[in-house]
Amino acid sequence: QVQLVESGGGLVQPGGSLRLSCAASGFSFSSYTMRWYRQAPGKEREFVAMISSTGGSRNYADSVKGRFTISRDNAKNTLYLQMNSLKPEDTALYTCKVQMRIDYWGQGTQVTVSS
Repeated sequence: QVQLVESGGGLVQPGGSLRLSCAASGFSFSSYTMRWYRQAPGKEREFVAMISSTGGSRNYADSVKGRFTISRDNAKNTLYLQMNSLKPEDTALYTCKVQMRIDYWGQGTQVTVSS
């Protein structure tokens, strides 16, 4: 069974950093592009970042470009999102996703940026 489990969220002050992890199981992790999304209260879910199966290609939403870095460790079946220079508008539930026959989503990890 496909499982995605996020961790690493928490409360951080503006300008701070967090590293999110997404532990994958139940599928051939190294064969799939992975993506991070986020959803803030009262807003639609939005794309944050993607990384190709080998890690050779990456893409980011304009709102996080230059501040966030997506990476993966295929030997550990784990996806990461390094978040630096955090802003209050980054506050959201962050979720990882893999697209197969259907989309599989993790449960999400909450990131709150506040002073």
